[in-house]
Amino acid sequence: MIRAGLLRHRVTLQSPSYVQNTTTGEQALTWTGQGTVWAEVAPLSAREFIAAQAVQSQVDTRLTIRYRSDVLPTWRALHASKVYQILGILADKDSNLEYLTFACASGPNDSGE
Repeated sequence: MIRAGLLRHRVTLQSPSYVQNTTTGEQALTWTGQGTVWAEVAPLSAREFIAAQAVQSQVDTRLTIRYRSDVLPTWRALHASKVYQILGILADKDSNLEYLTFACASGPNDSGE
């Protein structure tokens, strides 16, 4: 069971979509909001970070939310001024239906959103 007090950050989940420019025909990437949820946003510990770097991973943050069946690894999460690219999704070890943990790479919010 995940304690509600840990889920203290408001995070917006977004999915990618493409819009075609009617003049040029070019496909432009846009992000569509899929909901705002309570989450725990936690940087990796030094030990976890070193282990992640050993396999050339970009993972530097872990996000945990209550279970949702629709989240895909192509989505991203926004919190404060950062964009978190979801690189992997892990379900809880007991029921697989209580919470989800995302392995994320963080960066500045350069999307203008």
